[in-house]
Amino acid sequence: MRTVTDAVDLLRTASPAAVDVFTRILTRGPLSRTDVARLTGLSQAAITKAVAPMVAAGLVADRHEPAGTGTGSGNGNGLPGRPASPVRVVPESIITLGIKVNPGDIIGVATDLTAGILVSAHLAVVDTGFASMVDSIAEVARRLSELLGERAERLAGICVAVSGDVDTAGGVVRESALLGWADEPLGAALRSRLGVEVLIENDVRALTIAEHWFGVGVGTGSFAIVTIGSGIGCGLHVNGEVVEGAFGVAGEIGHLPLTSEQYVCTCGRRGCVEAVAGSSAIVRAVASAQPTPVASIDDAVALAHAGEPAAIEAFDRAGTVIGTAIATVANLTGPEIVVITGEAVADYDLYDQRLRAAFGAHAFGAAGNCRIVIRPHTFEDWARGAAAAALRGLVLQRYAGVSSIAPTSSRRPSPLASSREPV
Repeated sequence: MRTVTDAVDLLRTASPAAVDVFTRILTRGPLSRTDVARLTGLSQAAITKAVAPMVAAGLVADRHEPAGTGTGSGNGNGLPGRPASPVRVVPESIITLGIKVNPGDIIGVATDLTAGILVSAHLAVVDTGFASMVDSIAEVARRLSELLGERAERLAGICVAVSGDVDTAGGVVRESALLGWADEPLGAALRSRLGVEVLIENDVRALTIAEHWFGVGVGTGSFAIVTIGSGIGCGLHVNGEVVEGAFGVAGEIGHLPLTSEQYVCTCGRRGCVEAVAGSSAIVRAVASAQPTPVASIDDAVALAHAGEPAAIEAFDRAGTVIGTAIATVANLTGPEIVVITGEAVADYDLYDQRLRAAFGAHAFGAAGNCRIVIRPHTFEDWARGAAAAALRGLVLQRYAGVSSIAPTSSRRPSPLASSREPV
């Protein structure tokens, strides 16, 4: 009987060529073997050798179709010919959990092998202290497992996405200004709590990973994701790969020193983009000029839409510095497209004119040809990014020591799948 352990063990022991084949089928499929060979540069014999154990493990399936109805084999004109055999992943073969940690809440989703959301869970939190948040993250994981029911037997990986400087290899949150954390061993704490390996990833990079495999990155050589809201973040995908950086830090445009040193950032440094463009910075700027309280970004947005000069100026200043930061990214990495997302996208009209003007003024030469597009994302989408990062961790063999988080007959049931104790 096929189990999730069979599928995960196959991924853990797969050769680089087999990983490449599986990744192409996952992100581009269904594909004929001819198409897989064309995309990977491998021979038909090598493709058959790689695909056969995947079919046996239940990770992928193939079915025979008349020529012309598949995605690449046959003569493509619907004429009689050799049958095509498109290969596709089996979505239900593997399930991963993605959990997005915010200062006020935690969002979790379970997704299938194609990053389709199966179930979701939301938990409001007040105490952002490390120990309390570990309890809350574990509770969200437990709720997701419970919502999955029998499907929880196919759980194969977990990723928790956090803002800030994250050491993914070590599972350590080095610095998260939004959460008030420094050098917190989140991976080890959750491993101890759940009894399984848990990947820890920067939230914007996780979102970029999802776009790389299942979104704008499919068929795109280079792109950037820029997030605006509480923080200003950037995920980079350059020449077909998500940029992680030698030390786990890359794309931190929110902390580029592109504005006056009079502005102090939440990270403690001066002149950061985030010091004038983050939501809290905009609220402070508007509040300092108002006789009545301005308690939230919604208040600042309402004042700007009402024509309040101080509010308009604050958003103009934010748009200008974000546009300059995006131009810097374009000049350095040359993306085909820049996707702007985040919770502040709902009010993008307040940033747009100054942002595009600053980008046009600072993008050098052909770097200015990249398209800037707006794409709203919910916090479930952020959690889906974490689930995609969990899947990528499995495929690229980045989990250490644990092949599956599903209970088996030969192993003590996982606390994740079976615990009903309050946390």
